[in-house]
Amino acid sequence: MLVVVALAVALLAVGGVALLPRGTDPGPASAPVAVAPRDQVAAAIKTLVERVERLPGNWTAWAELGAAYIEQARITGDPTGYPRAQQALERSLAVHPDGNALAHTGLGALAAARHDFAGALHSGQTAVSIDPFKAAAYGVVGDALIELGRYDEAYQAIQRMVDLRPDSGSYARASYTYELRGDLGAARELMDAALEAAPGPADAAFALEHLATFAFDAGDLDRAKSLVDDGLNRLPQHPPLLVARARIAAARGDVAAAVADYRAVVRRLPIPGYVAELGDLLAASGDRAAAQEQYDLVRATATLFTAQGVDLDIDLALFYADNGAPDEAVKATETGYPKRPSVFGADARAWALHSAGRDAEALPLADKALSIGTKNATMFYHRGMIRLALGDKAGAAADLTEALRINPHFSFRHVPLARAALASLGQ
Repeated sequence: MLVVVALAVALLAVGGVALLPRGTDPGPASAPVAVAPRDQVAAAIKTLVERVERLPGNWTAWAELGAAYIEQARITGDPTGYPRAQQALERSLAVHPDGNALAHTGLGALAAARHDFAGALHSGQTAVSIDPFKAAAYGVVGDALIELGRYDEAYQAIQRMVDLRPDSGSYARASYTYELRGDLGAARELMDAALEAAPGPADAAFALEHLATFAFDAGDLDRAKSLVDDGLNRLPQHPPLLVARARIAAARGDVAAAVADYRAVVRRLPIPGYVAELGDLLAASGDRAAAQEQYDLVRATATLFTAQGVDLDIDLALFYADNGAPDEAVKATETGYPKRPSVFGADARAWALHSAGRDAEALPLADKALSIGTKNATMFYHRGMIRLALGDKAGAAADLTEALRINPHFSFRHVPLARAALASLGQ
């Protein structure tokens, strides 16, 4: 089966859980997996540990154990399993150094989870050279290439993955490639295919959450809520679906329900992106003290991820820029952008420079962020505010209007600022 795509999806922010606030990088949109409930993954890890203790030369079990630790981190948002994953995968290679595409694929996924996309590309390409029919390895390669801004090569990798294994995971990646280039109709169609092909509730929940996001961004809150409810019926308390439900509630003016869902999520999965989004909602509702508690928690949890080898420079730059730390934002992108020169990296660098008053430097990067056709409200908002700071009133009005047209609820923090800026321009 042939699905023609032109770009590739960014995968594995922290094992597939986004670290960023809503409206920034929609990736990494992890391809779904069949086993998601944490008790099942824990049971699988227990079984694999017992197996390698009994048969320490079982290299496939070691590789599977490494992959299970990565999956556990994806579900729990706890990166402390990454060192165990690395040890298991390296043990697999030590036992079976030649022809071990399974372990190299796992190391690629681990590198991507840690945001080492150059490392992920190397491991993924090694796996492909060993086994050119291993679809998962092409997924790792494509995911890395998209973060490195090498879109044409990423297309080829994702295309090959779809050709080899046209399943829920590859359809989800293909969907995201169309989303990146602004073809939302094709993106929805392929995500529908991912839902139809979903072998279990985790895969279905993944697809339904993304379909709900499409509906939410288009302003169809009723459909978005219906899709979220469907997903939660299949996979109760799934954090991304609870966050989607919270966004819908906030858009309808039910702040109490939104805060309750966010708090339920961050108690279970306190990753920086969700915590920052809760902080923005609390600030928008007037509770600055509670918001500051969440912003402090963002920094604390980011320290935990960094300690486990996760590179958060680009991910945190927008948070720093939005929270009165322009020097930190600029410094983070100085080191992070060369390692992740994607359109989202360019957007982060542009916004960091804007926060530091360096708008003339920011504008070319904001242009680059929108250069492949992505219809991202936050990126249009960023460029609009940069243009406004440079005195380009017509350009600012066009970008800010487009941001609100794409999604009138794109940010608890920035939507009021966008509307105020447009009012000041007479729009």
